[in-house]
Amino acid sequence: MAGKNTSPMTLDVASRFEGAVLQFKGLNRSDPGQWPILPRAAAWLAVVALAVLAGWVLVLSNAADELQAERDREPTLKQDYRSKLAQAVNLTELRKQKLQVQEYVTQLEKQLPGKAEMDALLSDINQAGLGRGLLFELFRPGQVEVKDYYAELPIAIRVTGRYHDIGSFAADVANLSRIVTLHNLNIGPASAKDASGLLSMEATARTYRYLDSTEVAEQKRAAADKAAKAKGAKK
Repeated sequence: MAGKNTSPMTLDVASRFEGAVLQFKGLNRSDPGQWPILPRAAAWLAVVALAVLAGWVLVLSNAADELQAERDREPTLKQDYRSKLAQAVNLTELRKQKLQVQEYVTQLEKQLPGKAEMDALLSDINQAGLGRGLLFELFRPGQVEVKDYYAELPIAIRVTGRYHDIGSFAADVANLSRIVTLHNLNIGPASAKDASGLLSMEATARTYRYLDSTEVAEQKRAAADKAAKAKGAKK
């Protein structure tokens, strides 16, 4: 009864399905080129699906790495934001502070003589000693030592005089309009046989001057040459 009620369309679909299933039976795995059309199409679709899946996984993996990297940067960016926000809020005050610092640096630079003013400064030191009645036994400028942004001139001095006069001379040197410092002070009797109470002071006076544009250029060039040599040595 059931066979009589089966429609021709149903029988056709069943026969097609059975034929399709038969195409997948007895396949030679070593020779896919000889497979029927349906197994070849299925194999091609499977390969495409695997390739798409692998690409998708790779993209997701890279995206996950980039996301994690951005997450790691987040605390630093937040800190930078807070810092810049604080600077923006205090911008007016920071500008005032910058002007104050520039004025302070200008004042300090004025205390450093230029190369042409060094002779006058040496004369001021000498006059400070003579004005206190001291006798200069030694006044010998040394070799100029060029630093990064300034030059330093050591002066070996030895003076003889009374205790208070030597102390006043040291104070006068400290109060000069230009920066002069005394180092390695050594005070003792002027002579073992002298009963006059005179003392002798040996010291190194150091004065400083700013570099002119030519000297600054030479310093930069020397620093660049030194960096280049260091880089070449590492290679």
